[in-house]
Amino acid sequence: MTSRRSQVSVFIIIAIVIVGAVIAFFLLRDKIGINNLPASFRSIEQYYLDCLSEKADSGKEILGEHAGWIELPTFEQGSSYAPFSSQLDFLGTGVPYWNYLSNNNIWREQVPSRQKMEEQLARYIEKESAKCTFEDFEAQGFVISNSEPNVDVKISDYDISIRVNSDLIIEKESENAMQSVHEIQLNSKLGKLYSEALEIYMHEKQNMFLESYSIDVLRLYAPVDGVEISCSPKIWMPQKVVSDLREALEANIQAIRAKGNYYKTDDSQKYFIVNEISTSNAVNFIYSKNWPSRVEIWPVESNIMRADPVGNQEGLGVLGFCYVPYHFVYDLSFPVLVQVYDSKEIFQFPVAVIIDKNKAREAVGGDSALEREDDLCNYRNSNVIVYTYDSKLNPVEADISFKCFDTECDIGKTISNGQEAILSEKFPQCVNGFILARAEGYSEKKYMISTNSEVIADVVLDKLHNVSVEVRVDDKIAERALVYFKGEHSVSLVWPEQREIQIAEGDYNITMYVYRNSSLIFPASSTRKCVDVPKPGLLGLFGGKSEQCYNIDVPSQQVTSVLAGGGKGRDYFTEDRLEKGSMIISGESLPVPASLEELQKNYESFEGKIVYIS
Repeated sequence: MTSRRSQVSVFIIIAIVIVGAVIAFFLLRDKIGINNLPASFRSIEQYYLDCLSEKADSGKEILGEHAGWIELPTFEQGSSYAPFSSQLDFLGTGVPYWNYLSNNNIWREQVPSRQKMEEQLARYIEKESAKCTFEDFEAQGFVISNSEPNVDVKISDYDISIRVNSDLIIEKESENAMQSVHEIQLNSKLGKLYSEALEIYMHEKQNMFLESYSIDVLRLYAPVDGVEISCSPKIWMPQKVVSDLREALEANIQAIRAKGNYYKTDDSQKYFIVNEISTSNAVNFIYSKNWPSRVEIWPVESNIMRADPVGNQEGLGVLGFCYVPYHFVYDLSFPVLVQVYDSKEIFQFPVAVIIDKNKAREAVGGDSALEREDDLCNYRNSNVIVYTYDSKLNPVEADISFKCFDTECDIGKTISNGQEAILSEKFPQCVNGFILARAEGYSEKKYMISTNSEVIADVVLDKLHNVSVEVRVDDKIAERALVYFKGEHSVSLVWPEQREIQIAEGDYNITMYVYRNSSLIFPASSTRKCVDVPKPGLLGLFGGKSEQCYNIDVPSQQVTSVLAGGGKGRDYFTEDRLEKGSMIISGESLPVPASLEELQKNYESFEGKIVYIS
């Protein structure tokens, strides 16, 4: 009896050992480190880890230099009212604004969350890992295969942890091994730099300290309001005021500092320290006078800012003086690039600074800057089937999102089965919402839909065509030109820097401005103006007046570029025309102006000129 019990116990122990071994194998098989591989295979795994680390480091740098974006948000052009596009061109690279004023005067934000950055970096590594090839090892007789990677990224303040799930199978002769998990860790302050950048942005968003500094600069370097004792008018040239203001903003913005120990300061610089923001890394605030900016001034008459004297009211004649009150109103829109950095890494993002009628724009409160899915997107209870085609009804795979008022929800992607590209998914309920379809090589398409009941949406996307452009005036190549194509898919051309545009089928209003370099100098001019002012002494008390005259002196000015031609037109571009791949835009010339009045006449004549497309 004892012997049988002993035998049973032995079998139980063996069973437990086997089960434990199996469990341990499944738990630990993905934990096998490089040292657990055969010695001859370790260099292959090490190469793969080094290659992944290199790709991750490259992606991390892109995130820092592009405001936390690898996959840039949809590009939006600027306008004359809002000079910002959705990206700041910094040293030839487009950096997405964290906030900006759209071309239809809507305030937009595009601040990535840390999770969004992790997802983008993971996708970047997955894509770039395909470049980690093993040809050198295969030439040595190794047989190597690697499955599609699945990457998980965690960005902490001082490091980035990356886990790549990919079955790397290595064989040579009778030896083989598989490594399924590949873990790397980058020493990086990207997370910390992002956190401090976000702190700066939130303080600017809620308190608009950049606008406050800019208003101070405006009042110090430009005439805003005041009174001067004088019987002659005060004259300012708006071109000079704008130039001085931009230079002053450039110098003063870069003097701003966050509270920290990365600079030396004295009492004279304390004004520029933002004590509410404390950072452990260095911070730069940058504005360039050459960046797209908008400065408008009121009132301006005949290209002159003028304030006339006041001195003919009763009683002032006794004092024997006149005074000149002035008040000018400014609108300013310009970008500021914020850089948070140390000796090795940088995180930068641009913001739009808006001064509206001498005052800072209205503050945007709360924490809405952080990207997050709106509650509406969490309540999807309407079945919608979306088909996406091109204009010839061929299936086109497209990313689909749904916009209801100001909320946009990612829905999914239409998948082609060869006959059609289809997505069947639940949408939030909304009356007169929009399906947004985006596909590479096609312009974004908006499809209005009410998702209150189960519906089907057929969305036709317009293909973008690369078209070379030549700009002519009186059958001669234009020296310089700016062409706007306004339609459902607007586009602009700066000639001759741009010689090609991407444009879709549609109806367009076309405006072409042709310019010529000029050294035209408007000479200094003087205009004499006379006013009746009260006579001094007793005669002034009884209404006695005398004529007082003064000169309005306008200094000479040089115009370096003048309107020399162009016009307006309208045309419908069919796909057949666009597929030809080239376009000639022709306009009429205007006379070269010899005076300010003639230059003004050119702008008036321009309205009647016509452009032709061939």
